[in-house]
Amino acid sequence: MTETAEGEAGSVPELRFGALVLVGTPIGNLGDLSPRAIDALRDADVIAAEDTRRTRALLTHAEIAGGNRVRAVHAHNEQEAAEMVVREVRAGKRVAYVTDAGMPGISDPGSRLVRACLDAGLPVEVVPGPSAALSALVLSGFPTERFAFEGFLPRRGRERKARLAEVASDTRTTVLFESPRRVAATIDDLRALCGPLREVAIARELTKRFEDVWRGTLGDAVDLAGDGPPRGEHVIVLSPVPAAPEASDEEIDAHVRAALGEGLSARDAAVRVGRDLGVPRRRAYEIAIALRRR
Repeated sequence: MTETAEGEAGSVPELRFGALVLVGTPIGNLGDLSPRAIDALRDADVIAAEDTRRTRALLTHAEIAGGNRVRAVHAHNEQEAAEMVVREVRAGKRVAYVTDAGMPGISDPGSRLVRACLDAGLPVEVVPGPSAALSALVLSGFPTERFAFEGFLPRRGRERKARLAEVASDTRTTVLFESPRRVAATIDDLRALCGPLREVAIARELTKRFEDVWRGTLGDAVDLAGDGPPRGEHVIVLSPVPAAPEASDEEIDAHVRAALGEGLSARDAAVRVGRDLGVPRRRAYEIAIALRRR
């Protein structure tokens, strides 16, 4: 807790409490910088930034002096940066954290700063702002009631294969980040696992002058790169895995007959058929009982 500027004679100085403040910034269009975000950056004692050059340009646009308040926080100094933030907040300072663009704490060092402050019993605040993931999600046209955010996939190896397999079988809409150099390879990997007819939306340059959202199938998306690599970070939104068609009574009947023919009881046959066809066990059990009575 620190005191602000001296008050008038006899007045009580205004007290300020230290906190880590996550400040959402534009993902492209500088007009999306909110008045509250401007106030938070102007009033901060320290501005922790993933990319100090971008942040200084943003501060200049908002007519905010950066000076020596701007500190670098990136993947290579996360531990040191977290210790610095905790130290400053504990001393009563307000530390604003901004990412490259968008909402801090999503696929960037912000989550570690939050955890460090919470573990130290220090307050964390948020000034919401734009999000590339949510913007692409709502523009995709896919279901939004349930969705998964995967961020950047591993670049290679078993971990990448495992994550791709999970994404391919997910019953929720999935949102991925990808760099322009790797987007074609990721689309090709998804096509191989999901099939060429799976629907996908690919967003780039969101909120900028040349904003583009392509919608189609993975089979058609493979040719998007053209003669050269696409520009700008991409957000890939993959539609949910299509629901399997419901099994008909004839199909259930055939599977139950086969199970009973193997000597299974009506109950065990219902369990196996329910598992194999994804139908309620009760439905399979009733068919099994009816067959036994014939």
